[in-house]
Amino acid sequence: MDIKLTSKMILEKEFKKNFKGYNVEEVDSFLDEIIQDYETFEKVVAQLREENRQLKEEIDNTPKRQPVASSAAGTTNFDILKRLSNLEKHVFGSKLYE
Repeated sequence: MDIKLTSKMILEKEFKKNFKGYNVEEVDSFLDEIIQDYETFEKVVAQLREENRQLKEEIDNTPKRQPVASSAAGTTNFDILKRLSNLEKHVFGSKLYE
């Protein structure tokens, strides 16, 4: 995305004057409005670039979330089954395993 004009370039632009040309004051007035818009656009673009830079930096500095390891879930399930087995042995005694 190339920007061809800057507010300074618009301000310094000289037009040839012609007997049947445009009203110089109207052209100058319109160019003044364009210059103001360009200055506003330049400020907004600078602010957005800075915000974008800050957000990218924030993303880079945010620790990545690590997925829960499936082996940890398997170990937890094994532990639960072992506890359940021990509880059954305690409640029902040896009758359960006869």
